[in-house]
Order: sequence, then structure tokens, then C-alpha cells
Amino acid sequence: MTSHIILDNNDGTNKKSKATTKLDQIVELSLLYDFYGKLLKDHQREIYEDYILNDLSLSEIASEQDISRQGVHDIIKRCSKQLMDYEAKLQLIEKFNNTKDRVNQINVYAKSIKETGCLDKIDEIEKLSYQILDEF
Repeated sequence: MTSHIILDNNDGTNKKSKATTKLDQIVELSLLYDFYGKLLKDHQREIYEDYILNDLSLSEIASEQDISRQGVHDIIKRCSKQLMDYEAKLQLIEKFNNTKDRVNQINVYAKSIKETGCLDKIDEIEKLSYQILDEF
């Protein structure tokens, strides 16, 4: 069974994060990795992938990498903080989610137009498309 790292501040309080459970945190860290993983060094990326994506234990990774379990723990914690810092600065995931929501709303409006033939939602579609373009 894998023990997952819960990121916390030095004062013992949880970092600002939507992750409330270990599973939520793993999902969040996986998403951060999808967006920013290429910015990690190769060695960090390999260890982080093994832990977050491949669900290997700290001991398994330590043995495979020929480093201490504590060393693996420190690398994972450091990588997680780096990835969260990238998101705090760049906000790519937030922009992606906002865009996805807007595109879904456009699809709802388009479906309504197809079904009813009423074009009153065209202005809303146009507004949403401009919001998407303005965000990038």
C-alpha cells in the first residue's frame, strides 16, 4: 500500500488547496503534472511519475533510484511545491477550466438553436467566444 505525501506548511497547516482528501490531492497533483511536468528536471520527473502516476511507494522508488526513502520524499514534496507555484503564477489550469466551461455553455446554446430554430442565443455565443479569446 502506498503512503501518499500530504503537503503542509512548516507550521503544520495544510497549504491552500482544493484537495481535501488524499485521492483529491493525487488528482490535483496529476493535473498539475499534466500541465507543468515538462518543466521539471528529468530525474525529478521520473521520480514524480513513479509516485503520482504509477503509484509506487517511496520505498520502491528509493530502491529503484538507489537513493534514500527520505530523499524520494523530499524530491516529491519539492516537485509538488514547484508545480503549485507554476500554477499560482501562470494559472493555465484555471484558464483551461474557464475555457472548458465556456465551450460547454456554447454547446448548450448551439443545441438550443438547432432544436428551436430561435437565434436569440447567438449574442450569448458571441459574448462567450470573445471572453475565451480575451483570456488568452
